This record gives sequence, structure tokens and C-alpha cells, in this order.
Amino acid sequence: MSSLRTAQRYAKAMIDIGTEMKNLDGIFRDFELLESTLQTSRDFKLFLKNPVLSSEKKKRVLTDLLKDKVSEMTMKFVIILVRKNREGILAEIIHEFNRLRDVKMGILNVNVKTAIPFSSSQQDHLVRQLGSVTKMKVKVKYEIDQTLKGGFKVQYYDTVWDASVQHQLDLLRKRFAEGTI
Repeated sequence: MSSLRTAQRYAKAMIDIGTEMKNLDGIFRDFELLESTLQTSRDFKLFLKNPVLSSEKKKRVLTDLLKDKVSEMTMKFVIILVRKNREGILAEIIHEFNRLRDVKMGILNVNVKTAIPFSSSQQDHLVRQLGSVTKMKVKVKYEIDQTLKGGFKVQYYDTVWDASVQHQLDLLRKRFAEGTI
């Protein structure tokens, strides 16, 4: 079984448990802490993926490390991952959990690339427009991409709105090559 499918199953289980226990936000906060630790500590990441360390040692270290920092439910989940030798895919599980949580809450994650930073009024206008088109709450991640030469590019799921100057130049180049201009 691929690690993505496995991560999806564990993430779905945590969504179901969090929903049933009315503690989805608590699990989210615990996972944010774990994700932050995974991103900032190479040693933690290597520790989780180390096949030489016994599961008992990993359980002891994780219990000491996470005690009083995460909820009991999250702690039990992490220990189950170690028992099942799945601790190495914790980052993927957290990513899938966040994705499923956003879907459940009607949040649309959008990536926006711009040639120059948007003003706050432009950002607000874009969020309102995307919200009215998709009928979802919109969470935008902005990225500066100077290869666009101007304009912007919006992407969510499989949908791309390319309003960049580079895209317009590419279309113009294609039309010249085809002789349609």
C-alpha cells in the first residue's frame, strides 16, 4: 500500500475521532506543533524514520518529548503510529489531515502567484471574488514569481486562472507561429 493511501486512512481516522469527540481544533493545534517540529528539526525527522531504533525506545522518547504539549488523544495516536511502524509518514498524515479538515470546514486553499505583491485591497478583492465563485471560505497563499512579468496566476484543485503577462505573451507567440494573426 502506498504511503499516501496509508496517510489518508490515518488522517481520515483522526478526522472522524476529532469530529466525534468535538475536538477537531485541538487535534489541529497538536498537529501544527508536530508539523512545526518536523519542519524545524532534522534530528526529529531522522529519529522518526530511523529503522534501527526499537519501537519501545521511540515510544519512550516521544512520550517524554510530547508530554504536556499535545492532548492525550494525539499522544495515543502517535504511539499507535509507532506500534504499527508508521511514524515515518507522520508528515504525510498531518498534510492529509489538514486537507480533509479544510474540506470538511468548506475552506478552499488557493495558491496565488504574482509578479509583484498585491496590496491589501487587491487581496481582499481577490478573496471576495473567489469566495463568490466557489461559494467557499478562501484561504490564500501568496507567492512572488517574477517570471510572470506582470499579472497573476490563481490555482486551486485542478483549476488555473492565468492572468499573467507571460501567459498572454505565450498565447500571442503561438498565434504568430500558427499564422492566425
